[in-house]
Amino acid sequence: MIKIYEDNAYVKEFKSKIKFINREKKEIELEKTAFYARGGGQPGDIGTIRKNQLSISITETYKNNEKIIHKAENIDDLNIEDEVIGNIDWRMRYKHMRMHSALHLLCAVIPLGVTGGQIGFEKSRLDFNVQEEKLDKVEIENKINKLITENHKIDFEWITKEDLDKKPDLVRTMSVKPPDTAGKIRLVKIGNIDLQPCGGTHVKNTNEIGKITIGKIENKGKMNRRVNLLLTDVESD
Repeated sequence: MIKIYEDNAYVKEFKSKIKFINREKKEIELEKTAFYARGGGQPGDIGTIRKNQLSISITETYKNNEKIIHKAENIDDLNIEDEVIGNIDWRMRYKHMRMHSALHLLCAVIPLGVTGGQIGFEKSRLDFNVQEEKLDKVEIENKINKLITENHKIDFEWITKEDLDKKPDLVRTMSVKPPDTAGKIRLVKIGNIDLQPCGGTHVKNTNEIGKITIGKIENKGKMNRRVNLLLTDVESD
């Protein structure tokens, strides 16, 4: 399976052939895909695939072992080896990209272990392992917005699992294992601010994130604080 989004998260339309169909479960596997499969707190992509004049809704994308599965509707006229054109719902994907990059900045501003997280369209959040530290909502918000306006480049590099084992400090998440692709780990780098394993989709520069707002900071246990983050509603074609 070729994951187009790993190398280029800005691909909105692509061509591929159908590799596998499960008609009972309405599942499709493609030879390559730009649809992000749900994982790491980021929702799976939705959109459509087209075969000639036939348009089929993709209502969810998720992983089944190493396979990326596209949950589809009305697949009776599809067959293995058919060539289709896929289109992701860009409005949703781009919002998730902005959200995900903003959460990495949140990680940089709050240098504590991450115990959980979720990316959403309206708001996202990270849970931090907090002991004696106090989290100042206004200070966190100001620091992130300053980093955003500094136009830091966001790119990635690959390392081996063995290399990561030698640098355990790179792993910020305490509850989720770093995504492993055939023994290799993708690191997402934001300028000189943040570097950590991540398989999700991101924008190319912090200025694409737009202004953020820190919502409620919630107490979720003796040493667990949930920080909610919201974005300004900037759209992209």
